Amino acid sequence: MRYNQLGNTGLFVSELCLGTMTFGAAGDGMWGSIADVDQTAADRIVGDALAAGVNFIDTADVYSFGDSERLLGQALRNLSVPRKDVVIATKVYGQMGDKPNDRGASRGHIMDSVEASLERLQTDHIDLYQIHATDTVTPIDETLRALDDLVSRGLVRYAGVSNWHAARIAKALGISERKGYARFETVQAYYSIAGRDIEREIVPLLNDEKMGLMVWSPLAGGLLSGKYGPGAPGNGEGRRANFDFPPVNKDRAWDCVAAMRPIADKHGASVAEVALAYILAKPFVTSVIIGAKRIEQLQENLKAVTLRLDADDLASLDAVSALPPEYPGWMVERQNGTRRPGPFEPKA
Repeated sequence: MRYNQLGNTGLFVSELCLGTMTFGAAGDGMWGSIADVDQTAADRIVGDALAAGVNFIDTADVYSFGDSERLLGQALRNLSVPRKDVVIATKVYGQMGDKPNDRGASRGHIMDSVEASLERLQTDHIDLYQIHATDTVTPIDETLRALDDLVSRGLVRYAGVSNWHAARIAKALGISERKGYARFETVQAYYSIAGRDIEREIVPLLNDEKMGLMVWSPLAGGLLSGKYGPGAPGNGEGRRANFDFPPVNKDRAWDCVAAMRPIADKHGASVAEVALAYILAKPFVTSVIIGAKRIEQLQENLKAVTLRLDADDLASLDAVSALPPEYPGWMVERQNGTRRPGPFEPKA
């Protein structure tokens, strides 16, 4: 297991982050299709992940309406894990009640939610507190001021954001710098070999601002596990069969899976391991979030850290998954195509 600097902070986190969206009782609705991990299984999954070197765990208050945080907090207590040895990330925004102010990124909802999350997690601080979604109503300044207050009080150590446009993130960073607020240090975003959209705008921003990237759904909700598409050995049962998310261009995804199969055979690995190893090889990725309902899934995902794709593998996968040209990207590339380092220009 390798450890990467979390954005521009002094904190180091494992390259794999344990996602706990599956923690909670199966039931009706969306979470019934995702969660089916009780306390005993949660203890085992957390214990095995920590034993493998994972020190980073991600959850959210909205996951199974608080049960994910609750099971995680109890698992860490049951396992007697020293608080300093684990980096806990959680999120705020989602609907947590039936009242009009039980959701969003307002100061009120953030202040109420952080106390509830701390109680469920059985801890006195959250290492990384993330705004889970774009709030089109609350001014960004209000959200940032609330997060800054939480950092000042020691309830939160770092702030992050998830599922925002690059322009909105840049605006937030500008406000934080101008007003001296604690800034967003991380972005949590969907990224997979079948969905490389963040490379257009978000990745350049992350590089410029020295922000960390946490990748969610690197297997595209299981679509890239090898169980689906042409040549799949099984019948495609699993979460994707009941919850078709995130949206993926299936034709592009099947081309990626087809390209990954011979690479997997070459390395004696699974298609899922190749899909994870491809994302781990990207220099702008800080940590890849992996989740599991069964310990066997966790063990397979953990093996991805030992898989080293060679230059030919990466070139092949880059080619098959390349984003289609989009303006102004293709114009930038065209206008800089002949601009090479000369005697008066520094080399990249």
